[in-house]
Amino acid sequence: MTDYRIDDLARAAGTTVRNVRVYQDRGLLPGPRREGRVGVYGDAHLARLRLIGQLLVRGYTFNHITELIQAWEGGRDLAEVLGVEEAITGAWSDEVPDYVTPDELLALFPDQLSPELLARAIELHLVTPDGDRYLVPSPRLLHAGAELVRAGVPLEEVLTLSAELGAQLDAVARRLVDTVAGHLDQRFTTRAEDDGMAELTALLLRLRPLARMSIEAHLARGMEKHVRAVFGDMIATAAEAAGGNQAAS
Repeated sequence: MTDYRIDDLARAAGTTVRNVRVYQDRGLLPGPRREGRVGVYGDAHLARLRLIGQLLVRGYTFNHITELIQAWEGGRDLAEVLGVEEAITGAWSDEVPDYVTPDELLALFPDQLSPELLARAIELHLVTPDGDRYLVPSPRLLHAGAELVRAGVPLEEVLTLSAELGAQLDAVARRLVDTVAGHLDQRFTTRAEDDGMAELTALLLRLRPLARMSIEAHLARGMEKHVRAVFGDMIATAAEAAGGNQAAS
């Protein structure tokens, strides 16, 4: 479990300290535990903030959100409600965003990071300007791209590949979620019994490793097949050329 000071919590939820305090005052967000004079928040608070943010984006007012949360919490233990919120809104990756300076970004992609390609990377949310530096939501993607460029793949092609992979995997993720949701029994949305919430939370938590395992297994099978075919042909062609050169000499 992660502990947050109020400014860290606001940053992680993509909101402001002022909004956190407003949500607490309105009863939308439980108060922090106290450690001396410092308020300490946890993952459940972050999950609630993300849920509030999603409801606001969908057009709900504070009054509507208050009514929804109160109705949802009616007859249930708060920890259970926050548990299912965290299962729905929690991060699916243990990756920690990082920052890079313009010089560090240029060093990763020497002689290739033109203003046009930088704008493309920003458009794809691979990097985001933040003052005099850049926020990197996924350092793994950034460094994977740098390795491909180092191997000889032009940065423009790397960005195109990243966009295509992102779109295709987003479609796969939506298909998986829609399929599971479409086969859920209505007890998760209509039953008043507490075990319905507990089952929903457990299902959502099981989805995480299942999704990773399924995608990794299919990707591994595809990579094995195509690496053998493409690079096998390259090696065979090189061997034939080498044999022909020896015969000619």
